[in-house]
Amino acid sequence: MADAPAHEERSFLRRLTLITQPVLTRIAHGSAPFITTFVLIHLTAPVMANLGGTSLASQVMLLGREYYQTSFGEKYLVLTPLVIHPLSAILKRVLAPKPARRLSSILSITGYTTAVAVAVHFFIHRVAPSDPAPPIYAVGPSELDYEYVKFGLQEWPWRSWLGYVGLTAAVAWHASEGMAIIWNTWLRRQSGGLPRTRKLRTVAALLAGVIPVASGIFFMWREPLMVFTSHADRFRAAFTRSSLYWY
Repeated sequence: MADAPAHEERSFLRRLTLITQPVLTRIAHGSAPFITTFVLIHLTAPVMANLGGTSLASQVMLLGREYYQTSFGEKYLVLTPLVIHPLSAILKRVLAPKPARRLSSILSITGYTTAVAVAVHFFIHRVAPSDPAPPIYAVGPSELDYEYVKFGLQEWPWRSWLGYVGLTAAVAWHASEGMAIIWNTWLRRQSGGLPRTRKLRTVAALLAGVIPVASGIFFMWREPLMVFTSHADRFRAAFTRSSLYWY
């Protein structure tokens, strides 16, 4: 009789696992295309800086905002997938009797690194500039373009370069690994498995994702800053809302 509660507990945990694992897998995989769409649109702007500098990057960014910064799009097409994707992955790991992959796997490391980096990036580039209090005075959408990014690159070059390129690398690497898993899970029977090895996926992520963005950031960094002193002071105040830019 004493073993009955323990047996019932194990049975309940097994049923919970059988129910939650497929659901959490679908949530994690289903949210990925929305994140991928946002990332492609968002990173097109710095890539275009290779051709037209900060001016063209800002114009492309304003066009992209028509998708991801509307009242509906930001909440449901960007922020919701960005939250439920890592959350479902964490819950899946916690509830699984044996995780599908180690915490030290490339997918896990890049995923958790990206989640933290995106949260920091969102605070610095979205939350802090919208503070209505002085001296920021709520930097408006028309003012918050790639001059803001350029200002950070010139004021804090090492940490800004590390932040932008590191975030891009983590996102690209995680996407290349995750894409292979999603493909093999849902499309393998119809289209066959991906022939590429992990090494080739890593190289593809570097060539297609990181290098074009990094070179675009380089071209913007070399340009002179084109903002008024008053705007620069507001930009500085927004950046220093984060402890990463206190010195």
